[in-house]
Amino acid sequence: MRVSVRGSRVGGVAEEKAPSYEQAREELTEVVRRLEAGGLTLEQSIELWERGEKLAAICEEWLQGARVKLAAAMARRSEQGADPDAPF
Repeated sequence: MRVSVRGSRVGGVAEEKAPSYEQAREELTEVVRRLEAGGLTLEQSIELWERGEKLAAICEEWLQGARVKLAAAMARRSEQGADPDAPF
């Protein structure tokens, strides 16, 4: 499943803007806490699980973007002959 981090328009309808990594992680933590606490109906549990899946996908997309940026920055430093162990 692909979730747009920056928000977009699909079929003429604006998608809800995705939260920041920190917001998604915080909400995901709350979803997990609520699921672990129990006491929910099956329908509530399924809804929370589905929300958690969406939040996890958002977090993963943010992390993948960070990995790509880091790899590009490291490649530029390497091309410039910088010491790979030197701090940025």
